[in-house]
Amino acid sequence: MNSRTNQIGFSQRVRLEWLETTANLVLAGNGRAAVNEALQELLKDKVSVGGEAGRGNREKIISILMKVWHNIPPELAALQTGGLELLKRLPGTDRVAVHWGMVMAVYPFWAVVAGHTGRFLNLQGTAAAAHIQQRMREQYGERETVSRAVQRVLRSYIDWSVLGETGVKGVYRQGLSVRIDDPQLAAWLVEASLHARSNGCAPLKELAGSTSLFPFRLKEAAAENLLAGSPRLDFLRHGLDDALVMLRVGKTQVSHLYEHQSQRNR
Repeated sequence: MNSRTNQIGFSQRVRLEWLETTANLVLAGNGRAAVNEALQELLKDKVSVGGEAGRGNREKIISILMKVWHNIPPELAALQTGGLELLKRLPGTDRVAVHWGMVMAVYPFWAVVAGHTGRFLNLQGTAAAAHIQQRMREQYGERETVSRAVQRVLRSYIDWSVLGETGVKGVYRQGLSVRIDDPQLAAWLVEASLHARSNGCAPLKELAGSTSLFPFRLKEAAAENLLAGSPRLDFLRHGLDDALVMLRVGKTQVSHLYEHQSQRNR
């Protein structure tokens, strides 16, 4: 369903405030040229240090920022609209979740790194870059581009304060932990998480504790509550306590998704 899941794409260290600026420019009604010009001005003294390489990195960062909040893939247009509406009314700490969700939907690589990071944090209380790198190379191949991208994603997590330094080089601890109480934000974040998955679906219980959302604490909401929070989610109940949450699709595709998920769980 999702061709983006096999791509890396996110290859630069991106600060949260740069995404916030980009979203605000879009909310103000600026077109592509105006947003690009404003970002060039914003980053000219922060990324470029002279020479072609610096300018190249700046262009790559702007490309990421634009793809997240402006030049989005068509299938994410409704998610982006919902995210922008949330940004209009949410306080600062909750806004982190909106940027996180949008990045993981556009760049599933970000979500995969987060999944491994969150899993190590749950198991050990810390996450070592070397262990995360190993898991990512097993999944994406023994390529230098993979290692560099993982390093930059992890540095972005630190910039966002969702990871903290431990004093041991390359070993990180849990940083910011945001409790998500707003039902619309919770449903939107689940929707974003599903966009980062290749099949666009997951068991409800798995979503509530997804390690790819490790900076956020979601209550294990009923599937009906998620549906009320987003018109773009659907679910298929199996038994009394098991529900498969998915992006809204045709009923035939729902059956195929459920069959695929059941096979995975055997």
